[in-house]
Amino acid sequence: MSKENDKDINFIVGDYVVYPSHGVGKILGTESRKVENIDLELLVIRFEQERMTLRVPLDKAKISGLRTLSSRAQMDEAISTLQSKARTKKTMWSRRAQEYETKINSGSLVMIAEVVRDLYKKEDQGEQSYSERQMYQAALERLASEFAAVEDLDKNTAIGKLEKIIDESSEQAA
Repeated sequence: MSKENDKDINFIVGDYVVYPSHGVGKILGTESRKVENIDLELLVIRFEQERMTLRVPLDKAKISGLRTLSSRAQMDEAISTLQSKARTKKTMWSRRAQEYETKINSGSLVMIAEVVRDLYKKEDQGEQSYSERQMYQAALERLASEFAAVEDLDKNTAIGKLEKIIDESSEQAA
C-alpha cells in the first residue's frame, strides 16, 4: 500500500497507526479521489475514540506525522519517563499549557508521558485547576490508547496500569 518513494513507511490494512493530533487509529484501506483534476490516493484511518474517519493523502502521510504504533522498546522508554521525577516549571500556567499542548500533539510517546507525569496529582496532593485536569486527561487518554494497542489491553485497563505505575514511582520518590 506504500508508494515507491516512501519505502520507509508501509501502512497495512488493519494496522494501528498514530496521528499526532488524534492519537491511535486503525487503517481501513485506501481510496482514490479526484479533487480539482488531481488524482489523490488517500489512506483511510478510523479513530474509534473520536468516532471519526480521516483521509490522509498517501504522499503526505509521513510529513503529517502519521507513524506506525510504537515498539515495545519505545513504550518502555515512555514508562521510564512516567517513573522519573516530575518536572514542574514555575512559569505561568498559560505558558506551560502551551508547551504541554505542543508535546501532546507532537505524537511523541515520551513527550506525552512527560505531560502525564508532570500533571499527575494524587488525591492528597491538593487541587488541580480545571484546565490542568483537562490537559492531564487528554495526555493520559493519548498515552493509554497507544499503551493499550501495544499491550493488547482495553483502554480502561491501560489507564489503570499507567496510573498505578505513576503512583508507585511517586511513592518511592517520597
